[in-house]
Amino acid sequence: MSLRGTTAVVGIGETEVGNVPHMSCTQLYVQSIRKAVDDAGIQLSEVDGLITGNSRFEPYLYHAEMIAEYLGIRPKFCSTVTTGGSTSNSVLQVAAAMIQAGICKNVVIAKADNLLSGAGRAATIESMATIGHPQFESPYGPLIPALYALLYRRYMHEAGVTAEQIAHVPVVNRYHASLNPAAQYRELITVDTVLNSRLIADPLHLLECAPISDAGGAIVLTSAAHARDLPRKPVYLLGIGESHMFEHVSQAPTLGRTGAVESGKAAFAMAGVKHSDIDVAMIYDAFSFIMPMQLEDLGFFARGEAAGAIAAGKTRIDGDLPVNTHGGLLSHSHAGRPSGLLMIAEAVKQLRGGLGARQKQGAKTTIVHGEGGILASHCTAIFSTEV
Repeated sequence: MSLRGTTAVVGIGETEVGNVPHMSCTQLYVQSIRKAVDDAGIQLSEVDGLITGNSRFEPYLYHAEMIAEYLGIRPKFCSTVTTGGSTSNSVLQVAAAMIQAGICKNVVIAKADNLLSGAGRAATIESMATIGHPQFESPYGPLIPALYALLYRRYMHEAGVTAEQIAHVPVVNRYHASLNPAAQYRELITVDTVLNSRLIADPLHLLECAPISDAGGAIVLTSAAHARDLPRKPVYLLGIGESHMFEHVSQAPTLGRTGAVESGKAAFAMAGVKHSDIDVAMIYDAFSFIMPMQLEDLGFFARGEAAGAIAAGKTRIDGDLPVNTHGGLLSHSHAGRPSGLLMIAEAVKQLRGGLGARQKQGAKTTIVHGEGGILASHCTAIFSTEV
């Protein structure tokens, strides 16, 4: 039984991002949910499904149930899920299946964290040392950027791309962020600025690594039939696919390809659309090289060609395939788990229209790709205003 076109996103909610010291993680959750519910034109009491991801620094044993308690609602279904950056896409399948089965009518997916003001840079960076394999990685002290740098170096070797080409990724993202008043970083940068920024883990520079942020996001998913009765233009989930190749880098079968190959194929097959049908792409970019690598693995470019296309301006808002029009994780914000939902929110906004200078005119179909861990878990979702 296909999920194609059976459900639609009818509400989105976002908090301010960056440094938000006046709000706890729970408050970020609640604000984003309330905004999404209001945007959908329903009441909180009509939410009968709730999916969250536990806060890294304000955790609860039963997080989704705690948020429901805080909101004063009693949903039929509560779940706390995390597969890193791919979680927001991944749980779309769960929510859509619950709706299609008739168990839930309106499912809210929400993620929030206050990594910057609640934890601070030092504590967040320290926590990065705990992600590696307890026997084969963690004892040697690699942080997350160092593990990603291994894949970056392999990608450069296999695809023949250069650091100068990859440096265009944060430059383009920052240009898009400059058009978005909600982005954390909006000052324009150049390739030289990127390559002259501090080296974090060779070959990754500071401006090639996503910032630490506070942020919250939420979406409301409902059936296609119910969506037509609500005030917002429905944005239908056409296709979705997942791939989980490994958990730890030392156990990866290859460092040169990612699970985006499999997740992308599955999403396109379910959606029944072609790559040429995609108007806007949202690609998880916690580090610069991830964008071109995954654009290739998803099939938009041949091996080694995406970086040159980005350098040539093809992923700018006025290019052939605008990517990360809100500024991406590299410039809009990166608070961990909320980042994927904020990508979905931007995709929905592009399909609704009215974004001014960062609007892709006539956009009908978007793709959102998330990855979690060290390029370990992948999920690809395709949305459209047409079924």
